[in-house]
Amino acid sequence: MGAPFGLDRYGAASYPMTENPEKETGESRQLLADECREMLGRRDLTSIRKRLGQLDVPDLADVLREFDRSNRVVIFRLLPRSISSEVLVALGGEGEKSLVAELTDDEARRVLEDLAPDDRTQLFEELPGLATQRLLNLLDPSELVEARLLLGYPEESVGRLMTPDYIAVRENWSVGRALEHIRARGGEAETIQEVFVTDDKWRLTAVIDLPTLVLADPDVPVSTVMDRNFASVSASEDRERAVEIIGRHDRVALPALDPEGVLVGIVTIDDLLDVAEQEATEDFQRAAAIEPLGMRYTEASFFRLYRNRVSWLILLVLVALLSSAVIAAFETTLESVIALAFFIPLLIGAGGNTGAQSATLVIRAIATGDLLRTQWLRALAKEVGVGAALGLTMGLAASLLGLWRGGIEIGLVVGLTMASIVLVANLLGAMLPFLLTRFGLDPAVASSPLIQTLMDAIGLTVYFTIAVAILSATGTL
Repeated sequence: MGAPFGLDRYGAASYPMTENPEKETGESRQLLADECREMLGRRDLTSIRKRLGQLDVPDLADVLREFDRSNRVVIFRLLPRSISSEVLVALGGEGEKSLVAELTDDEARRVLEDLAPDDRTQLFEELPGLATQRLLNLLDPSELVEARLLLGYPEESVGRLMTPDYIAVRENWSVGRALEHIRARGGEAETIQEVFVTDDKWRLTAVIDLPTLVLADPDVPVSTVMDRNFASVSASEDRERAVEIIGRHDRVALPALDPEGVLVGIVTIDDLLDVAEQEATEDFQRAAAIEPLGMRYTEASFFRLYRNRVSWLILLVLVALLSSAVIAAFETTLESVIALAFFIPLLIGAGGNTGAQSATLVIRAIATGDLLRTQWLRALAKEVGVGAALGLTMGLAASLLGLWRGGIEIGLVVGLTMASIVLVANLLGAMLPFLLTRFGLDPAVASSPLIQTLMDAIGLTVYFTIAVAILSATGTL
């Protein structure tokens, strides 16, 4: 649900829970939670149920987050069974885990039965081991086999995200028979917008859009309308790869195959949009030198926020000690030509900013698939030219400032240093993401704070090396 009109997971039209749904956002969410607390204090459960009935699934999840652990489960029990599992999935994170822990075995069994296999797998992998084992014991034998199969795939793989609930037909069937099969089994599928054609060994041979099938002559074979040029992904592939593929081919569902080409499940666009959001959030946090929280900010505890930030801050302080060591090594030079100190913030700031720019461009290009990890040489060639042009421009501007503040020698030192630092920073920012991926690390680790801290030490070394060479040659030192 969500918008007044749309498509649900089965591809059918979805409608609001009431004729005039009330959209609760921002401050009104808090007001509604307070209203429900007041009714809860009066034990007026009927009024709460009626009030919540005016909301759709995402808004219900938002309201539940406003309650503490004990009251959250009371409110959850008032929801209709038809939407309770959807609300649980929308709740996500710590709220979902704490709510499941409060449910009785019968309530948990009912919720698990209503959850789609992919949503159930996501719940299992987020729970502690003992909690997962408790829920697995509540499943019936067939669902238990299915759950263990999905959990057997690597973490953050397509297999953990996919669902085995899909519609498959045979290419030798008539279109009419295929449509009858869809009517009979479509209610069990995650989506019917994509119909998959398999052989007798369940190897995927083609994909058909539902509109194509509906508009075709019922008497012609499926083979005459199917498309053998389809996109697919390996079930063991990283889920980010699935996001790239489904975005490139503009599909609503992507078939997941085993090494023999057998169709083992599908992953749908709604799940991949969630993945894209999570990955983007992690990249933003890493770019700010923060270990990803893995949850909503509002759910993160004081200790988690502290822990995920302090380690990076300590590391950056240690790296910054290199800058102090460089300044200490050239202390005599600074004492002799005090004007050199005026330009330190200017030069190292320019280096950090330039490196952060190039790193951001390359990291985003890698994340979107625009730049492959093997194309580092192509990126290097481009950034050498860009860095040289930027360095020349900024070097000329900095030399004029140096000439004004310290004379010809200082102007020459500052200009050459600025050009060199900008070029080096540009190359460092562009190449560091590729280097990190070479060692299996997320390229987003090449964050702006890290680039800036590294360039502080590198920039100071370049600055004083050029200064000593030029000033010694001119007899200033």
